[in-house]
Amino acid sequence: MNRRHFLAFVVLLLLVFAYSPAAFSQTVDVDRVAKELEPEIKRIMAEGNIPSATIALVSGQEIIWTGAYGYSNVWAKAPATVDTVYLIGSTFKAMSTVALLQLMEAGKFKLDDKVSSYLTEFKIQNEDPKNPVTFRHLLTHTSGLPGDFGPFPVWGDECPPKLEDYLRTSLKVTGPPMEKEVYSNMAYSLIGYLVQKLSGDNYKQYMQEHVFNPLEMKSTVFVPTIDTEERLSIPYQFDKANNRFVPAVRLKASVWPAGLVYGTVTDQANWLIANLNDGVFKGRRILSEASHNQMLTRQYDKFKGPIENLWGSEKAGFGLTWWVERRDDGDLYFAHSGSVTGYTAFLLGNKDRKLGFAVLTNGNQAHRFLFRLADRALELMKANMRRN
Repeated sequence: MNRRHFLAFVVLLLLVFAYSPAAFSQTVDVDRVAKELEPEIKRIMAEGNIPSATIALVSGQEIIWTGAYGYSNVWAKAPATVDTVYLIGSTFKAMSTVALLQLMEAGKFKLDDKVSSYLTEFKIQNEDPKNPVTFRHLLTHTSGLPGDFGPFPVWGDECPPKLEDYLRTSLKVTGPPMEKEVYSNMAYSLIGYLVQKLSGDNYKQYMQEHVFNPLEMKSTVFVPTIDTEERLSIPYQFDKANNRFVPAVRLKASVWPAGLVYGTVTDQANWLIANLNDGVFKGRRILSEASHNQMLTRQYDKFKGPIENLWGSEKAGFGLTWWVERRDDGDLYFAHSGSVTGYTAFLLGNKDRKLGFAVLTNGNQAHRFLFRLADRALELMKANMRRN
């Protein structure tokens, strides 16, 4: 390569780098975004019968805006704040996935290994040894394991069984892997057990030390602490006949590793930051870039299309837990909702622009309203983004 060609090559590289969305620090006109977004928030809350919502917007490596609206306790007229604690539901599933993939990176297993090889206390009932369940199947809802939930009132006389006991009696496939997608809480209960089994640590302790602490998720807990308990929102359902909010029963569940987890919207925003930045938070890597890319890569074209007939277009599909979609604007989006009676949560990220939206609510089954709000928020941020 002569000097002229070398210089031309260098210039080309600089141009490519210059126009890459990740190449610049970025600034969003937050005041303008908030001014246009706040009326949308209030409208969506009214349409979706949502008593309260806490919201965080992320750009690059920062939380750039937070807001809290409505009542966390309707009876007491207690206003929500960004420190209000909600059930985050299945938005937690991808956090558990990161824990499992950390152990994969430590050489404990490979994605396409059969899971049964790592189970000693029990086996997957009804599994065909010639067509076994793999780790990848668990992470894409293609394992043949059923949905399951197993609810228990928090203040009832009965409690969920120990994780090992639940899996020993309930872990059974209802069909072969890859026959169809079935959103499976049971699969993620097994993932929790596998994290514990492969790490040698208590599952909750592993999550605390290897996910929550590195991401400074100080209010994310499996069981409310003394500190988080006084900030708990009340779960609600809406009684249309009487036009009022009715408190819902607080629940535990047999499948608690699938999403019976509490947290705040700022903790959710920290989680988004790590996922918008290839598994890095404040300079600390929690997952390799290669593994994180797999999380955001649609795994099976066979099952592409709207997730649960709720989110995304015909281009959407499951990555490793995350819902992913390359939209018509060319950008890669990832998302996940969370829902337990009386609570709905949602996360949406634009990976290429490093923009994110997090919302926690004490509204019931409010998915489609939160999806619309998230799209609007990212649309406004994208339209009001400057590169430095």
